[in-house]
Amino acid sequence: MTRRRLNVADRGFFPAYVVWELTLKCDHACLHCGSRASAARPDELGTEEALGVAKQLIAMGTTDVVLIGGEAYLHEGFLEIVEALAKGGVRVGLTTGGRGVDEALAQQMKDRGLHQISVSVDGLEPAHDRMRNQRGSFAGTQRALAAAKKAGLVTMANTNFNRSNMMDLEALFEVLAPQISTWQIQITTPLGRAADRTDMLLQPWDLLDLVPRVAAVKELGRTRGVTIMPGNNLGYFGPEEALLRSQRKGDRDHWSGCQAGRYVMGIESDGAVKGCPSLQTSHYVGGNTKSASVKSIWEQTPELAFTRARTREDLWGYCKTCVFGDVCLGGCSFTAHSVLGRPGNNPYCHFRAREHHKQGLRERLVPKDAAPGLPFDNGLFEIVVEPFETADPGADKPLESLVQISRRPTRMVPSSSV
Repeated sequence: MTRRRLNVADRGFFPAYVVWELTLKCDHACLHCGSRASAARPDELGTEEALGVAKQLIAMGTTDVVLIGGEAYLHEGFLEIVEALAKGGVRVGLTTGGRGVDEALAQQMKDRGLHQISVSVDGLEPAHDRMRNQRGSFAGTQRALAAAKKAGLVTMANTNFNRSNMMDLEALFEVLAPQISTWQIQITTPLGRAADRTDMLLQPWDLLDLVPRVAAVKELGRTRGVTIMPGNNLGYFGPEEALLRSQRKGDRDHWSGCQAGRYVMGIESDGAVKGCPSLQTSHYVGGNTKSASVKSIWEQTPELAFTRARTREDLWGYCKTCVFGDVCLGGCSFTAHSVLGRPGNNPYCHFRAREHHKQGLRERLVPKDAAPGLPFDNGLFEIVVEPFETADPGADKPLESLVQISRRPTRMVPSSSV
């Protein structure tokens, strides 16, 4: 979901943009799902509890809430929650795999106050259906977009790119452009089920190919009325940075640090609160709405405040030495943590990959420890710095094999850059 520019400079930190997982119940079982969604969590918030949370968010001045899952529409109180938020002045969005979004549901959502819908489309039909682990899933996304557009909802799309689908970028744009106003593009992070499929993941040097192509598609989108924005884990201070981050032609926007716990908040379906919906549950939950107010969790817990005073001194490895360190502050926190076990050193960086390439080098991520198998978990990797022309062990693997579970070695060569 693309975030609109927020006028929050004079308000201090507050949860302007909230991503709320209503249920972990899902009608997909995607092979890259960070939350490992399928069945509902134990003790998920019921409708009345959720309406109480909605009331608190409205009181705190939240401007945007994006409902996710699992599939948010599978929560029994979904439409009531949409309506309560919308009546409270919140702009409400839905991010969905789209399987259950037909014309009837799209119209109900519109009538209850939903503003926008972002359908997850992860490649052309073969790649998308592989990643979504369901034949016919891609066709479902197209039906959902058509139904949403007919109902008068703002239609958007979002895509996770990785080695199984990165060559679909330009062709997928042509499919989506007539249907959407905005397309968010991000990279698949080794979080949840994606942590089990390491062959699928991009290597840092893949950004040398992907990022300029995304920038070119963004320019094309401007001629076609489609706004293309990178997710928080794509980019960082390459030559295309201003183009990638700016919504309007001629602007010079750039990445300015992780906003988790600053103006962004995530809520899990059992009431757990963290600074970003994708942050690792085991490390970043500050409290639960069942036992504390959202306001007290936001204001008083270090788990939500960790980015508010972040400086270069909190960085490590390459990021601490980077010329952009004071501004970038290590890029996306959950991405860095998903690779190396803590934030502050992020190998998925376009500038970093370019600087290594100038020296004839590249960084390769080597699996070390497996993820335990919980929602929003991660394994660990080591970074190996090697000559750029070293043979790529994953280059010749068939696309179908990239989404299979990888067998991880327990020991690897020591890192030479972290």
